[in-house]
Amino acid sequence: MYAIVDIAGQQFKVAKDQKVYVHRLDAKTGTKISFDKVLLLDDGGKVTIGAPAITNASVEAKVVKHLKDEKVIVFKKKRRKGYRVKNGHRQSLTEILIESIGTTVKKKAAPAAKAEKEAVKAKPATKKVAAKAALKKPASKPSTNLSSKTVAELKSMAKDAGVSGYTSLKKAELIAALSAK
Repeated sequence: MYAIVDIAGQQFKVAKDQKVYVHRLDAKTGTKISFDKVLLLDDGGKVTIGAPAITNASVEAKVVKHLKDEKVIVFKKKRRKGYRVKNGHRQSLTEILIESIGTTVKKKAAPAAKAEKEAVKAKPATKKVAAKAALKKPASKPSTNLSSKTVAELKSMAKDAGVSGYTSLKKAELIAALSAK
């Protein structure tokens, strides 16, 4: 059994009784930590993938010790300029021991889920859908304020009104043709 878990901004593949070096955690030596951001869980061939995380999965770990990584030399140089800078860096790490990987089954509140589904169903149509529906409806009487309409709306109204050659007309010509009918 293994899991891919997000610890301190990095993803690690962990298994039970494995030691992992992660970025420094704010926990004392010997304390137990729980990581809830489990991205993938493999339980003997049964793989569960989260979107982005698995809701009821967690990884339990124990802080073994805090330490520093080996020194990394950072050397910068620009040739023929006399510029040379040498720096070193030691990353602060925490060694953790993975104690358990598992899921806890929690019952979700059914009334809240039903209310959420009903709210999604009762959601009003978006502006684009409403505009398309308005364009599809036949215009029996052109509205009095045709100048505020777009050319596409005017062309659809002209099509419904039976104006011939409406595709090549400009906005002012469409308004004149619609107001004449």
